[in-house]
Amino acid sequence: QVQLVESGGGLVQAGGSLRLSCAASGRSFSSYAMGWFRQAPGKEREFVGRITWSGGITAYADSVKGRFTISRDNNKNTVYLQMNSLKPEDTAVYFCAAGGGLYSSAQYYSYWGQGTQVTVSS
Repeated sequence: QVQLVESGGGLVQAGGSLRLSCAASGRSFSSYAMGWFRQAPGKEREFVGRITWSGGITAYADSVKGRFTISRDNNKNTVYLQMNSLKPEDTAVYFCAAGGGLYSSAQYYSYWGQGTQVTVSS
């Protein structure tokens, strides 16, 4: 069992940056691949990016590639999402999730946080 808590969301102007954190508790965090997803009002949850258990491999949605970076610190049981050059269309609730392996589909992730709101004003 893994419990996940996101933090770091907020209101930012377009072009600004935010760093989200996802703190994990429970067993074997370092053995899980981690993913970030987001859900805007009236839209389905969508993949943002993922990172392998070792941090050696990352993958991103085309919409955020080059602007967002995922990293993790297994000593701190934390995964991060650095978001730069934010756009109004990045506004959403952001979720971290554990257990997806090399998959980008939400169905492969077993554990989810409660989400943190990111709002980007134009």
